[in-house]
Order: sequence, then C-alpha cells, then structure tokens
Amino acid sequence: MTEYDFKIEHRPACSLLKVYLKDQSIIAETGTMVYMSKGIEIDTGIKGGLMGALKRMVVGESLFLNRFHGTGTLALAPNYVGDIVHHRLDGTLYVQSGAYLASSPDVEIDTKLGDLKMIFGGMGLFLMKLEGKGDVFLSSFGALETIELEDEEIIVDNGNLVGFTEGLEYSLKRVGGLKAAIFSGEGRVYEFRGTGKIFIQTRNILEFGRFLSEYVVNKNR
Repeated sequence: MTEYDFKIEHRPACSLLKVYLKDQSIIAETGTMVYMSKGIEIDTGIKGGLMGALKRMVVGESLFLNRFHGTGTLALAPNYVGDIVHHRLDGTLYVQSGAYLASSPDVEIDTKLGDLKMIFGGMGLFLMKLEGKGDVFLSSFGALETIELEDEEIIVDNGNLVGFTEGLEYSLKRVGGLKAAIFSGEGRVYEFRGTGKIFIQTRNILEFGRFLSEYVVNKNR
C-alpha cells in the first residue's frame, strides 16, 4: 500500500514522477522540481539538523532538502537522463550518491560509512542510508533494473549500482588482469551475498564521465 497517488511517465530515458498530493507532504532533493500546482507550498530546510546536512554533503548530496506540502500535482525529475523507481520502504535502504529523488517525511535520511576500501571505488566512502517506513523514489542513469536475491551471490560493477536493501552482505573488490578489461575503470566491483533487493542502472555513470572527458579533450585538440 503506497502513501501517495503517483505515476511515472516518459520511461525509461526521460522519466518524470508525478505525485498527486492530497493535503500531504513529500521530501525531495533540491533542483528536481519540474512544475507544481499553485496550491502546493515549498519549504527548503535542513532535514536531520546541521549534522544530518553535513552528512548528506559528505555523501555527495545537497546540503538542503525541499519539503512540498498541499493539494495538487507535483512533478519531479532527476538532473540526468534515466529512469525512476518506487520502493515501499519498511526497514533500511542504502543508495549511492545522486540516486535519491524523494521520500515520505517519516523516512529518516542518514549516511553509512562503508568499507574503507570503498574510497577507491570511485563512488565515495559513504552511502546514503534511508530508514523507516514510507515511500522512496530513486533515480538511475539509464534504465533501472531490480534484482531480487534469495540466498544468492551476484557481482555488480560499481558504476552501475544504485542501491540495495539491508540484510545483504557486500564488499568492494578489485578485479585485475583480463577481468579489468571487462569491468569499468580499474576493475572495481561489488560482491553481494544473501537475500534482498538490488537496484542497478543500465548505464555506467563513471564510464560516461570518462567518455565525456576524453571527447572534450580530443575535440579541443
């Protein structure tokens, strides 16, 4: 049972989230509002206090969050090309930097210090931690696929990971030699074990960044 009446349009490349608020509130990342009904009010604040804001800044998210409240239509979209997925949270969800779009006001937003080896993964040392019960909306670079594990193992390229549910054991490992040519960058991958849900994006944002960098350099020669 979802808290909001919503729909996701223009999937998967240019997804737009429409939330039909009925005297309700929703928290969203700053800079994601496309349009909203005149009856909706917006407040920008620091959720979780100054410490919470500083933690979000460390994980690569905005220092502030927007709170929308009222009755009407609110349209949200991420700042890059890709899809949007809804997850009904009842527990804890960990997401990569840039993947958070919006959530229910009761969902607590914090950060989790990962394995120290994660700092070499190119996606940062910290993960965003979403905890509680409510609706969560995540965004991806490219299309978004959900993988459900039942006492299984899987390897995911670090640039394709969006998020995962609590209960999964994970580690970031470096793959060398021939394998490094298959995986992105210098061959860093996540190994997951156990039972839970993993969200992945079909395009690798790290590789895309490298492609743009090389393109700009070659273009200016």
